[in-house]
Amino acid sequence: MARTWSPPFPLDVGTVLRPLRRGAGDPTFQQDADGAVWLTANTPSGPGALRVRRPDGVVEATAWGDGADWLLDGLPALLGAEDDDSAFECHHPLITESRRRSPGLRLGSTGRVWDVLLPSVLEQKVTGTEARRSYRELCRRFGTAPPGPVPAGMRVGPTPRAIMAIPDWEWHKAGVDTSRRRALIAAAQVAHRLERAVELRGEAGRKLLRLIPGIGVWTAAEIAQRAWGDPDAVSFGDFHVPSVVGWALVGGPLDDDGMAEVLAPYSPQRHRAVRYVEASGFRKPRFAPRFSPRDYRAI
Repeated sequence: MARTWSPPFPLDVGTVLRPLRRGAGDPTFQQDADGAVWLTANTPSGPGALRVRRPDGVVEATAWGDGADWLLDGLPALLGAEDDDSAFECHHPLITESRRRSPGLRLGSTGRVWDVLLPSVLEQKVTGTEARRSYRELCRRFGTAPPGPVPAGMRVGPTPRAIMAIPDWEWHKAGVDTSRRRALIAAAQVAHRLERAVELRGEAGRKLLRLIPGIGVWTAAEIAQRAWGDPDAVSFGDFHVPSVVGWALVGGPLDDDGMAEVLAPYSPQRHRAVRYVEASGFRKPRFAPRFSPRDYRAI
């Protein structure tokens, strides 16, 4: 199935969809040689695959599988059609310049919690290398083959039912420790209820997610940013974000409290301000070696 869509606003497809990609080897997100973005998803109708490209201003999308209709219906929201940045005001020169240079940056909404919850929980308190390796392993072993002529190696992520059926030794082989495993199983047991967070949105949606043991402020924000494009969901508790925001906006490192103070003028669109910091290309100074990833499979 296919559809076209003409966005009534400046749109950079790659920038909008980039937060959905969990590393270059993400089996649920790939970009082909023509610049088209491929996504796989578990939808309310079943698994599906989506190809999105914008060759000449018009977005062209093709979808396959039981979830094809659902994916095509959600295309505008996925690309930021429900995002309203009209009330956003810049309070720092870097954000002013980044907003000027990135008119196509919008906050997209997948419309589903589970597919973004799984990798978000895996990213808790570990390096990106560890989290992405575990995500690839779980998708490869417990996900399903996507419909359609997708690029080689792509998978549909594991469903809640598949997550609950994983035996202990397979979690260990995938490098997932006990705390993250428990959080994923707890979320999988009530996954259908968690989808309501997309309808609630905002703090109410994030509060619903935080009812799950093992899902705190950081994880709920990471999910909200992607599932419903929450413009105020800041990733408090992140190892890097406060420092990057601090160096970019005030010239020095910050902790969570300091970042909250600096971002306060942007409420209720604080996450959008962080996205503009990231889009600016700013890099904080490095004073120490990178943190070495652990391999739980060797324990």
